[in-house]
Amino acid sequence: MKIDAQVMDALELLERERGVPVETILDALANALVSAYKRNPGAAEEARVTIDSESGDITVFAQELDEDGNVLREWEDTPDDFGRIAAQTAKQVIAQRLRDAKRGQVYELYAGREGDLVTGIVQQVDRGYVILDLGDAEAIMPGSERIPYERLDRGNRVKAIVVEVRDESRGPQIVVSRSHPDFVRRMLELEVPELLDGTVVIQAIAREPGHRTKIAVSSNDPSVDPKGACVGSRGSRVRQVVNELRGEKVDVVEYRENVGQFIAEALGPAKVQKVEIDEEEKVATVTVSEHQLSLAIGKEGQNARLAARLSGYKVDIQSDRPPAPEGEEEAAEGETSAEGAETAVVDTTASEDVAAATEDEVAVDADADADADGGEQEAESADDDAESVDSPDDSDSPDSVDSPDSVDSSDSPDSAESPDDEASDDSTTGGGEADPEVDSGDDGEQAEVDAESDDSASGEREAARGEEAASDEESEEQE
Repeated sequence: MKIDAQVMDALELLERERGVPVETILDALANALVSAYKRNPGAAEEARVTIDSESGDITVFAQELDEDGNVLREWEDTPDDFGRIAAQTAKQVIAQRLRDAKRGQVYELYAGREGDLVTGIVQQVDRGYVILDLGDAEAIMPGSERIPYERLDRGNRVKAIVVEVRDESRGPQIVVSRSHPDFVRRMLELEVPELLDGTVVIQAIAREPGHRTKIAVSSNDPSVDPKGACVGSRGSRVRQVVNELRGEKVDVVEYRENVGQFIAEALGPAKVQKVEIDEEEKVATVTVSEHQLSLAIGKEGQNARLAARLSGYKVDIQSDRPPAPEGEEEAAEGETSAEGAETAVVDTTASEDVAAATEDEVAVDADADADADGGEQEAESADDDAESVDSPDDSDSPDSVDSPDSVDSSDSPDSAESPDDEASDDSTTGGGEADPEVDSGDDGEQAEVDAESDDSASGEREAARGEEAASDEESEEQE
């Protein structure tokens, strides 16, 4: 039997395109044909298959073995209908070998690339992992290697670094990460040419993914500022890294050979006053001013933790204000509580005084209103009395005294003394005596003026009565 020439040409094409050698495929095909031969009725227990790579001829040799596995006898036993079986077997073997060859190529391609930066497209997002399509392979990003709170949607193009390549039975497993500190290093190398040519060197990186990263850099060229080279003009270089990290803050600090100076740089943006180093215990005691203490520690101690990781020392931050002794602290607490109690008493007393003053003001306002009402009533009564006084009767007018008619009519008892006139005089006198008791402002003065006018009117009336009485006596004497 013979393999068709087209099949041989296809195998050569696969070797050129996929890198799978023809001999590898033919060996796999021979092993598969041995298995297929043993399934035929009357076949020998052992056999071997040979395939000529040039002509494509297939030959089956049956074997007889001894107890030790040595070949005692071998003969050709190629089946007549072996062509169909060989074709199906060849198809399966070729497909399997292609898959194995691809897996081997992928493993060889990524086996030595741990730490390299790769770009992929998100194909699948699950709760525990993300699958990226790298073009010639697939990579998996576990949940532990993702940036916390980062949202990745299907079709997004993201960058990551290769952290591990495992050769498994089902194929090579490529594990990538976006939370590894070296991911920031690789991203910064893309933006800073000085890092690639060795002018600027990254000495250490401390990172809390999704929150903050501190990078210590140094320069091998005295004329190059390492910090400025990484930050770029107006932060243009580091901004690209921040955008890829979805807003994670990146602090670039200059590396110092002196540990104290380096820790002071690492605690930025806080300003450090003094750093004391204990080399044996690997502890750095940092002193800052009181208003810089919270800035040096950072939110939930983040700034201090990153500085400790960056320097490799345990960082103890304290204020420049010395702590008060225990006795003084207790006394201060007692004074504070006493001041609070005094303040409470003063507040209570002030509240009572305000309440009492308010009550007094209300009472004074009520008395003033009552006095005003009484003054208005008395003023009204005084006005009424003045009106009654200012309206004279006919008998009081001087004309009625000088008039002869009034003299002639004096014979009548009524004209001599009129009860109405006496009542009018009594009411007028009574009004004059009551008016001076008015004590309120202008109304009281008006009442006094009205009282004086009443007195003068009463005098005139008495004089008129006297003249009338005298004229009556003269008339009686004449009679």
